[in-house]
Amino acid sequence: MTLLLAGDIGGTKTILRLVETSDSPSSDPIYQESFHSGDFPDLVPIVQKFLVKANTSLPQKACFAIAGPIVKNTAKLTNLAWFLDTERLEQELGIPQISLINDFAAVGYGILGLQKQDLLTLQVGKSQPEAPIAIIGAGTGLGQGFLIKQGNYYQVFSSEGGHTDFAPRNEIEFQLLKYLLNKHDIQRISVERVVSGMGIVSIYQFLRDRKIAHESPDIAQIVRTWEQQAGQEEKIDAGAVIGTAALEKRDRLCEQTLQLFIEAYGAEAGNLALKLLPYGGLYVAGGIAPKILPLMQDSSFLLNFTQKGRMRRLLEEIPVYIILNPQVGLIGAALRAAGL
Repeated sequence: MTLLLAGDIGGTKTILRLVETSDSPSSDPIYQESFHSGDFPDLVPIVQKFLVKANTSLPQKACFAIAGPIVKNTAKLTNLAWFLDTERLEQELGIPQISLINDFAAVGYGILGLQKQDLLTLQVGKSQPEAPIAIIGAGTGLGQGFLIKQGNYYQVFSSEGGHTDFAPRNEIEFQLLKYLLNKHDIQRISVERVVSGMGIVSIYQFLRDRKIAHESPDIAQIVRTWEQQAGQEEKIDAGAVIGTAALEKRDRLCEQTLQLFIEAYGAEAGNLALKLLPYGGLYVAGGIAPKILPLMQDSSFLLNFTQKGRMRRLLEEIPVYIILNPQVGLIGAALRAAGL
């Protein structure tokens, strides 16, 4: 048996998990713990503390999923003054083999370890086992990636597709684009500025400022507090508050916000699907979709996913799933570590 260390490394939180190769990567870990990343100067002391608390032998292999690009086995975290290098990590931790991968690449590997109960089917489609698999996931940002079958294995690719241009399709989306350009005084708007947690708040602000619907006092106070905390590390999650209010149908402005968000989300998922034709499945990852499942299951996501003119019939044959397991990235990091 080989002891593996898997990690999900973010600017706010670092989650570490120990598993054995004899176990299913999605089974209960030997030990798992979460740490506040900002309390440590580097990843090394977190791992050292974790291994002491785990009270086990040193792992033979490790894989860490990083929220950002990996360049020549190195990674610089966006929200932390951490610079990670696999060679340095191997030397300082005494782990013979360490890999750094993009967090969405980890989700890609994780898909291969999911069980039936970890998925909700939005569209059955007509699955083709040899075809590409696509991943899209709105959370703090908007991640995108894909898998290509290579013999008996899949090769996993991350991308920066969330930073492509937001493409408005109707009058209200054109107004949203103009609003965001003026608000931020910039030359372009990425799709991530609309389809993400911050995008939910941006859509709310747009609809509020255009007085498209009445703003309730309790939500207004939360959003105002969020706006005043701009640039601070610890902030109210206004996007989650807006999503919950929409889900509970207790605030019309929040409901309209989520409607526009889900329409844009479905449209961007359809754009990704047109580029890859992922008849192996399109998987919706990220932290937002599982929290608003009833709204995602509403027809608007799939309607905008398939609303691509003459290409509609092609997209109606692509299986679409929502990933329900929040540990998919850790599962993927463990699978990648096992393959080192």
